[in-house]
Amino acid sequence: MWQEKAYFRIKNNCSCNNNNRLHFYRYMLEQILNAYNLTPSEYEVAGHGAGLINHTYTVTGKDKTYILQQINVNVFKTPEDIAGNLSLISKYLKVTQPDYLFVVPIPATDGRLMVKSETGELYRLFPFITGSKTITTITDIKAAYEAAKQFGLLTRLLKDFDPAPLKYTLPDFHNLKLRYEQFEQAEASASKERKEAAATEIAEIYAHKDILKTYLQLIENKTLSLRVIHHDTKISNVLFDNDNNGICAIDLDTLMPGYFISDTGDMLRTYLSPAGEETPNLSEVYIREDFFEAIYKGYMSEMKEVLSPAEKQFFLFSGEMMMYMQAIRFLADFLNNDVYYGTSYPGQNLVRAKNQLHLLKEYIAAAPRLQELMNH
Repeated sequence: MWQEKAYFRIKNNCSCNNNNRLHFYRYMLEQILNAYNLTPSEYEVAGHGAGLINHTYTVTGKDKTYILQQINVNVFKTPEDIAGNLSLISKYLKVTQPDYLFVVPIPATDGRLMVKSETGELYRLFPFITGSKTITTITDIKAAYEAAKQFGLLTRLLKDFDPAPLKYTLPDFHNLKLRYEQFEQAEASASKERKEAAATEIAEIYAHKDILKTYLQLIENKTLSLRVIHHDTKISNVLFDNDNNGICAIDLDTLMPGYFISDTGDMLRTYLSPAGEETPNLSEVYIREDFFEAIYKGYMSEMKEVLSPAEKQFFLFSGEMMMYMQAIRFLADFLNNDVYYGTSYPGQNLVRAKNQLHLLKEYIAAAPRLQELMNH
């Protein structure tokens, strides 16, 4: 009876195809849970969240709840590097910051941090943090402040950790130079029809090449220090309590060496507009300046003494960089016939690119006022 109920809930909550659901049902229950010394008959399993990369599930028993996640090995080519990074950082924080909640996978009974099913999928189990919640759409200015504070806190706590031993779990993830080159290649090889459809957006990408120039100068002049940063600071990657106080950052697969502008830029790109990157209605895409102030104050409450004076000058630029980079990635994928980002209708990646270019335009127009907010 439990198995039938669990399968029904998976079937109605899981975005994977039928074969994956059947594999999940057969092998996860019999093999994965047993690998953690969990008796399948004592737990219910249901889909959790709306992540696009990894499939996530809740595993709920009478007295205990866990989060089970299947790693997308098509995205994370070397998942063992994730486990290695988290192990190194976890050991460091246990010594230097033993009270910090660093949510890492639970070892299986044989000590492994990942368990492979007979069909080849990789799974890992996490504790469920009681009293926590995640937010998918940010409407509360307090949540913006708290999220920025949590991402800043994580980087601050690791300020003395040597990033050299860490692996790049997603190499060149925020390498604007590479993304621009990929866009140029896509434009050169695109069909006539797609280039004509995206002519305005292609011209806008070239018109904003000064953003790339600034980025290259920052890297070449070593203006920014290499730090351990999260790299994926969307609002759903923070745990909150019921009063929207931040608890900790989660989803740490991209915790690797990088520059602070990746974290702040991703927050600015994803928190400032009340409408997300999917909306075709550009009138809904604008800059909430009070949210900018909340992000800045929240992040700087932890990082003010960590960032150099030179680095602080590029907080505002970080938003430009990430908006520009995401516009490039969406547009390049459209020109490449939509091979990377999933689409549900023709031209969706072009719509996404238009959205991000409009957000960039709004952000640049608001820059003088945003600078004043930082000067307060």
